[in-house]
Amino acid sequence: MRMLKFLLQKELKQIFRDPGIIRVLFIMPMVQLLILPLAADYEIKNINLGVVDQDHTEYSRILTNKIIASGYFKLKDYSPTFNQGLKAIELDKTDLIVEIPPHFERDLVKDNQATLFIAVNAINGVKAGLGGAYVQQIIQGYNQNVRMKWIQAPRYSPQPTIDVTYSDWYNPHMNYKVFMVPGILVMLVTMIGSSFAANNIVREKELGTIEQINVSPIKKWQFILGKLIPFWMLALSVLTLGLIIARVVYGIIPLGSYFTIYIFASIYLLAVLGLGLLLSTYAQTQQQSMLVSFFVTMIFNLLSGLYTPIESMPTWAQWITKFNPVSYFIEVMRMVMLKGSGLTDIRFHIVAILGFALFFNGWAVLNYRKRTG
Repeated sequence: MRMLKFLLQKELKQIFRDPGIIRVLFIMPMVQLLILPLAADYEIKNINLGVVDQDHTEYSRILTNKIIASGYFKLKDYSPTFNQGLKAIELDKTDLIVEIPPHFERDLVKDNQATLFIAVNAINGVKAGLGGAYVQQIIQGYNQNVRMKWIQAPRYSPQPTIDVTYSDWYNPHMNYKVFMVPGILVMLVTMIGSSFAANNIVREKELGTIEQINVSPIKKWQFILGKLIPFWMLALSVLTLGLIIARVVYGIIPLGSYFTIYIFASIYLLAVLGLGLLLSTYAQTQQQSMLVSFFVTMIFNLLSGLYTPIESMPTWAQWITKFNPVSYFIEVMRMVMLKGSGLTDIRFHIVAILGFALFFNGWAVLNYRKRTG
């Protein structure tokens, strides 16, 4: 234990002696946590709208005004023909065209149905998909209003209607910050932990001090723990600062216990830091370890469910997420923060992450002397 204590003192002194490491560890993640949730918004607004109104009736004007009044669209082009409206899309002046054909009002009144055409610029797939969905919802609401007006006129005999009420559980106001901040915090803690751990042993190699450690009586597991524990403590400190920012800046207070978050985070960081140390036992230079760590972390983050629901991914990608520690922590953070889940509810996640921790750290211990001796 004296050897382990000596290694911990050495690592902590080495970390705090370099002010650049402290800035990267604490200041940069906090700045990112303040900025990223403000930009990572699932809502699409200010969609540039083009309207081709070939009917010029009261009904077509009401529909156009209803779309604009939704707050999601800005009228940027009003063309008499579809070809002219299409040129606005080609010039990136508009993102979406709503074409109202001739006799729109007449067909709607006389035949109880009418046709509209929507053309969407799909270069930006997310913007196109959401913009088209918004327009369809607005048109459905417009159609319902027209029918209710006819019923009350009365044009038709009154018919029973079904009134649907709903509630959004766990995030009743659909505040995307409540949904994104826990996931972004997990991503930042992961990047900090994995990147610094990946550079740790490699730095000893480049400085030449690894040879002195190799000929010392320090055991392999002591060496790995000495490299892991300091960054484990620092990563928990980063998590603490992130939770404080989430509470003070965004008003996000977990419905569950902070104790549950820290228990899971402690095991999770053992897995992530173990992965970083494992990569460092293979790398020969810090540049090499940084590139490999960045590549692995990027895949973990993109396949974590933070930006894209796991259920909407292809089957092969869903299988990859089962071996992705980040996806487990993001799910746990949302369960604890939004649902108030406890340790019993996340027991499967704990077992899975504990398995990752044992696997990565065990591999790092076994591989250490093989690559550096």
